[in-house]
Amino acid sequence: MFGIGGGEMIFIIFIALMLFGSDKIPVIARSLGKGMAQLKNATNEIKSEISKSAEANGLDTSIKDLTSTFNIEVESIKGSLDTNVTNPLDKMKEDIEAATGPIKRQM
Repeated sequence: MFGIGGGEMIFIIFIALMLFGSDKIPVIARSLGKGMAQLKNATNEIKSEISKSAEANGLDTSIKDLTSTFNIEVESIKGSLDTNVTNPLDKMKEDIEAATGPIKRQM
């Protein structure tokens, strides 16, 4: 969680207890939880409004078409790179194995 370990978390809790006292911690945690819930609801509402407006303007289908076309192009480039790179690498590997073959046998 956020790169914080167990010992660090205990230290933070200890400092919070020292600053606020044991009676204020539940109140603070409850208010932070409510704030996070409100923030999550607000972002979900914004996302839904954006998606509704995109659907109304027909942008959602064009974006899906664009991403599918982009994915197809990326896959074709990956395929061509795999064949272009592996063939010379295989040849180099065979050359190295051929060159070091007698050395391995002598040891």
